[in-house]
Amino acid sequence: MYSQEQLLELLSTARPGHTLPQPFYRDAELYAFDMSAVWTRSWFLLGFEAELPAPGSHLSVSIGPNPLLVVRGRDGTIRGFHNTCRHRGAQICPEGNGVSPRIVCPYHRWTYDLDGRLVGASRMPKDLDFEAHSLIPFRIELLEGCVYGALGPDAPDFAPFRAAATSFLRPYRLAEAKLAHQSVLIEKANWKLVMENARECYHCATGHPDLKVSFPVQYPEGSRATDGSRDPAYVAAMRALELPVGPEAGAWWHIGRYALNPGARTVSLDGRTVVKPQLLDVDGQAIGGLRWATEPNSFCHAFGDYAFMFAVLPAGPQETRVLSKWLVAREAREGVDYSLEDLTAVWTRTNLQDRDLAENNQRGVNGLGYRPGPYAEVAEELVVRFNDWYRATAAAGAQQL
Repeated sequence: MYSQEQLLELLSTARPGHTLPQPFYRDAELYAFDMSAVWTRSWFLLGFEAELPAPGSHLSVSIGPNPLLVVRGRDGTIRGFHNTCRHRGAQICPEGNGVSPRIVCPYHRWTYDLDGRLVGASRMPKDLDFEAHSLIPFRIELLEGCVYGALGPDAPDFAPFRAAATSFLRPYRLAEAKLAHQSVLIEKANWKLVMENARECYHCATGHPDLKVSFPVQYPEGSRATDGSRDPAYVAAMRALELPVGPEAGAWWHIGRYALNPGARTVSLDGRTVVKPQLLDVDGQAIGGLRWATEPNSFCHAFGDYAFMFAVLPAGPQETRVLSKWLVAREAREGVDYSLEDLTAVWTRTNLQDRDLAENNQRGVNGLGYRPGPYAEVAEELVVRFNDWYRATAAAGAQQL
């Protein structure tokens, strides 16, 4: 394992505006450091309230070695628990979504109520302290239908993000939407390489032929693809609809609205709307997209007809799971109001293309010829933000070792 001194020395060699030194992208010891000292100081997107429509609804997600469980209780409250039985530590619920009146470990049937209290443990001593063996909670924050989690007390204050993002997100009524589809993609690359790839569109013009039909992947010098504030006509149109444009940003989050390519109404294979009932109905006017992203693991886009989530889940030093989710209006009917093929085509193809790019990036980074290289200031602006956030968060984590 790296000592504190070695970590701080290695971090000191990481140059601003450049990719990280090689060990940060490939070493098992630094992956373990990321999970224990970086991710525990962060808020990460887990999913949506729409996935938890009734008491007993739950979703299970693993963040590195940490299986997590999000549950809606009988009182309607959404809570987060470590998905680890208090008997012998077995994972209780498999990954994904489910509904159950109780939380039951499959190993020895220890049973927990929806608020995490142990309520059943057969063949144990009569003096077993049930209260002392409740599930271990973790922090949850709800933001206009989004569910964020944090594993430690050093995660930053959530309030500034909430204050900035609420007016952007509220019109989409995501808490009242429904999950139409989700997918998991395994990428043989370090989570930071996957996130760097996801944070820029430098490669989009040549790497994503389907995405560039509707999404602005090329733009004039001095402008930003997802910064609608640089388009006066777009700003005026959104103000008329009382929709904020932004962008607004903090050290670990940013949010803003942007115009799509001329004639495009949503991100789809032809730019046409793919879901009839709208998440945000403005009498058929084109509203472009809303992008919000949080370090270390997510970006989301919302359009008039659907919302898309991309989340990185570390699985090993050179393995990452990419979790994608599509939300549509609750009343939308599959096969009538939308088809899954049309809804998911662009982002699914884009994800597969990005997987190949990230895995190829990992192969090159692993070699003797790798040296940290410079980012493009404009085209990789959000990668620079991610890199700045990572170096600062890693340094703070190393200082507390």
